[in-house]
Formats: sequence, C-alpha cells, structure tokens
Amino acid sequence: MQRIVLIGAGSASFGLGALGDIVNSSILQGSTIVLHDINAEALSKVERIGREYIRERQLPFELLATTSRQEALQGATFCIIAIEVGNRFELWEQDWHVPQQYGIRQVYGENGGPGGLFHSLRIIPPILEICRDIMALCPAAHVINYSNPMSRICLTVKRKFPELKLIGLCHEISSLPHHLSAMLDTPLANLTIKAGGLNHFSVLLAVYYQDTGQDAYPEVRAKAAAYFENVPTSAQIMAGILDPGGREPQARQWAERRLFLEILNRFGYLPITTDSHFGEYLQWAHEVVDHQGILDFYRWYQRWCLELEPESRIDNPGLKERAIPIIEAILTDARQEELAVNIMNDGLIDNLPRDLVVEVPAMVDRHGVHGVRLGSLPKGIAGLLANQVAVHDLTAEAVLTASREVALQALLVDPVVHSVRAAEQTLDTMLDLQQQHLGYLR
Repeated sequence: MQRIVLIGAGSASFGLGALGDIVNSSILQGSTIVLHDINAEALSKVERIGREYIRERQLPFELLATTSRQEALQGATFCIIAIEVGNRFELWEQDWHVPQQYGIRQVYGENGGPGGLFHSLRIIPPILEICRDIMALCPAAHVINYSNPMSRICLTVKRKFPELKLIGLCHEISSLPHHLSAMLDTPLANLTIKAGGLNHFSVLLAVYYQDTGQDAYPEVRAKAAAYFENVPTSAQIMAGILDPGGREPQARQWAERRLFLEILNRFGYLPITTDSHFGEYLQWAHEVVDHQGILDFYRWYQRWCLELEPESRIDNPGLKERAIPIIEAILTDARQEELAVNIMNDGLIDNLPRDLVVEVPAMVDRHGVHGVRLGSLPKGIAGLLANQVAVHDLTAEAVLTASREVALQALLVDPVVHSVRAAEQTLDTMLDLQQQHLGYLR
C-alpha cells in the first residue's frame, strides 16, 4: 500500500486540500496518509478535521500525524512538499517593498526579481534538509514540490540531489484551457494545447482544434483582448469564493492583464498567467502593469489564506490541485498528459540551457513524469526567458555555497535591478531584517 506524506500539512490551505483529494480517490483507497509539520498546533487542527472527515464517511484510509520528519518519511512512496518559512506575509512584504525603497521597480515580490531571490534564499535551505532526509530514508519516493519560487527551488534541489525523483507543480496553467474554450466557443475536449517556458513565466505556444486539425492561434490573437475585458480577475474570483452572500464582484477592465496584453501584442504569444507573476521578470513591466490590480490580487490572496474556514478546504472542488491525479497515473500506468510540470530541461527546450528547470507538458506513467520536448521556442520569448538563466544559476550557487557575494551577483544580473548601490543597500537591509533566515550567508 502507498504511504503518502504531506510535508507542511499544518497549512490548512494545502494540508486539508491535499488530504481531501486523497481520501476522495478510489485508486488510493487503503493508503496511509502522513501529515507532517513542525507547527504542532496547526498540525493538530488539520489532523482533527481530517479524522472527523474520514470517520464520518467511513473512508478506507489510515491517517497519521507527526512533527518528526524522520518518522513521517519512513517507507514513504510519495512526498508532497508545500512549506513556507516564518511569518509568510510579513516576510513577503519585506521581499516586495524593501527593494522598492531603494528604487528597484519590481512589481511583486514572490518569485522573480529581488523579492524572488530573498524568498529563495530563505526557503531553499529547509527544503534541502527535507530532501536530504528523503534521500536517506525513502530514496525511491516520488517527490512533488508546491513551494515557491518554484524554478529556483527545483534547480537547487536537483543540483544537490540529482537522483531525487522531483517535479515542481503549479496551478497557474489551470485556468488557461477554460479561457480558451470560452474564447473559441468550443468544448475543451476539442482543443489541443501546448504551453511552456519557466514557472510563472510561460506562454501558450500552440492551440489546435482536434476535430479539424486547424491552428486556432490566429483566432486567439483576434479575440483575446475583447474576451478578457469581461473576464473576472483572480482576485475577483477569489472574492466570490470567500463571499458567502454570493455577491458579484465589480469587473475592472483588464485588471492584472495589461502586461498580459502587451506581451500578446508585441511578441504574439499569450502568457498563461497574469501581470503580478509575469511582470516580476521584466525590467519594463513597472510602466505597463496594472498596479491596482496586483494590489487587489494580493489582498484577496492574503484573505483567502487567512480567513477561509479550514473545514471548507477538505471538500471543495474549486481548490483541487494536480498532485493526486499524477500519483494515480503513476500507480495505474495511465500514460496521462499533464499540461505543465517543472523539471530539468535536459534538451526539452533547445534554446535554453540543459541545466535549468523549465515548465513543459509531460506524460505520466508507472516510471514517473516525463517532459515533452518542445524544440526551440520563438526567439522573442526565448530571449525574455534567457534573461533569467544567470539569475537562477547564481541563486542556486548562493544557497549551496552560503555566499553573500554570490547572492549579490544574483541581484546584479537580474534585469529588474538597475543600480549597484541599490542592490547592495537592499541586500544589507534584507540580511539585517531576516537575519534569522538569511544569517547563513557569509
């Protein structure tokens, strides 16, 4: 039987959501589910809700909970990692706003730009410790990482533990097929979709009608602007989830999609995510993005994480992720297609380095997750992505060597950073503010 370990399970948004997916899977019946977190109080709450849910429905699963990672990992066949470090939103706002105080025009602070660097420097060391224990205690386990910054985490882990069966999984692409189906007025099953790039920095590369084989991209380019004018933003969608009265949020024209449209117009390809994420990687994004839309999104996301009742997360189909279907596909040898996973390039994208974590489609079978080769990306898109290669490379190097000097270099090669003095001041301030987490850099 399977032993599925949820690392970071004290987070109600992750722990209960993943737990709900598992216990509602007929394929995984009989599995042992292990909840692990270093926060005993948060872990206990998730365990209590999970036990009640399983008992009330008489579901055939064994549920364990422990604060001991070594105990949790013994005999694990699948490990899902979704952790954060410290006070998530307090540290995130430092990542975001401290660089801005020194004039660095980053539009967000989670995955790209200076904020993405500090987030990476903070979270990668504990994830490396987790993966070290996995390699020691259950080296054959399949490992799925949800934590951000996805690309930098996965790259550093694979450099340290190249034999680890690791993929990164992000929900960003999940809304794209439904938008395309509505935009093109055809069932989702009639569309073949291919996207790729870097996590939170990917584009729709191709879309075809299955019934005719016709290229649908010309129609996407013609219809996208008008379509997205009337589509709610991510923040508005979450507002609807949170509002028990079901009040319809007021639409804001192109909120969080101004950069999105600019990329489509200038480069000819549709981003799979909105301004807050895509804009983190571009030095000119600050003058294009909808800043109010980004702030709206952040506030709604914060509220969603902190205020949504935990009990609602375990049985909410709107909060599902792809980890459990991937586990099911491995166990059943399903040869199932996934739209986007994060894995080492190794020739999947010709015009990006092999030693880089990329986001590509994949096939899943009993041997694991296998990336689909995309060949060469369009030159303009490849050029945007290439600007991140050294940033990711030096981030991994800074963590693995515990080097303040290399961390500064990671800032200085980032296209969002405009000034040596601003980079130095930002780094010094962040090392002081986050000494507890960044003090290993020397």
